Amino acid sequence: MAEITILGSGGWGIAMGLSAYNCGHSVTLWSPFEDEVKMLSEKRTSEKLLKGIEIPKDIKITNDMSVIKDSLITVIATPSVAVASVAEQISRYKKNGIIVNLSKGLEGESYRRLSIIIKEKNPDCEVVVLSGPSHAEEVARNIPTSLVAASTSISAASIVQDELSSEFLRIYTSDDVVGVELGGAIKNVIAICAGICDGLKLGDNSKAALITRGLAEMSRLGVKMGANERTFSGLAGIGDLVVTCTSRHSRNNRFGNLVGNGVDIKTALAEVGTVEGYYAARLAYDLANKYNVSMPIVETCYKVLYENYPIDTVVKDLMLRPKTQEH
Repeated sequence: MAEITILGSGGWGIAMGLSAYNCGHSVTLWSPFEDEVKMLSEKRTSEKLLKGIEIPKDIKITNDMSVIKDSLITVIATPSVAVASVAEQISRYKKNGIIVNLSKGLEGESYRRLSIIIKEKNPDCEVVVLSGPSHAEEVARNIPTSLVAASTSISAASIVQDELSSEFLRIYTSDDVVGVELGGAIKNVIAICAGICDGLKLGDNSKAALITRGLAEMSRLGVKMGANERTFSGLAGIGDLVVTCTSRHSRNNRFGNLVGNGVDIKTALAEVGTVEGYYAARLAYDLANKYNVSMPIVETCYKVLYENYPIDTVVKDLMLRPKTQEH
């Protein structure tokens, strides 16, 4: 039995805590919000995020970050915008061990991958990125799920694989941190576009083409930034992309659906809540320009979200771009 601390008590944090608990580990769930700690401690459930899922009484819930001192594995399960702050707090209490990042996104000011920021603030810890097609609503209900643990330290990735794998959660290892992180971040942008397709009442043909060409864009940028092209045909690439583009659980997809139905951006964001793809669209657009990579779907998404690009012309504009070979 190992000590596992989950930093973040949203749906994904609770789901991963339950998964670790079911592996026989001692689990602590941390939240920075006292009212959230009190609510979860008393009700032992999050009706808003994981309706009907009970948090066992053996799982400790706290807002005291010092609990990470004895953890073999410390898991960051916060929105991407909070990762840098949480990583800084970790450094005050932990000098070694493994930090697992579940958050999918890029740092908003520097465009850096989140694992780089975590490692900079915690140089003596090993950082593992855990990603793949994994809605919290299903992981919490023990619906079989597969993920990939990526790290520059294969031994650290293997420990995560050994400690967190179960009959319901199968974990593979990878050394392609760049590809796994970029796949997790950019697929959210494509998922917004898939939601827009639904909002515009387009068909299966349209969505299949969008997903396929979106994958090509992810792969092109990833390779230019040092990723292994094969990663994008795996769980952190096509796997995560498909589930996020097609599932009712995807907030990025729901947000895009609202936008496609004519709801203004601010209203759609307020209705859905955290939409990682909204922030990732700007970052991916800037990275495409920086690395001189053609990403027309990402570019169009950015223009819709940030430049009031007319939603009723996006399909025609994409379809009538200059003809080219498929690659």
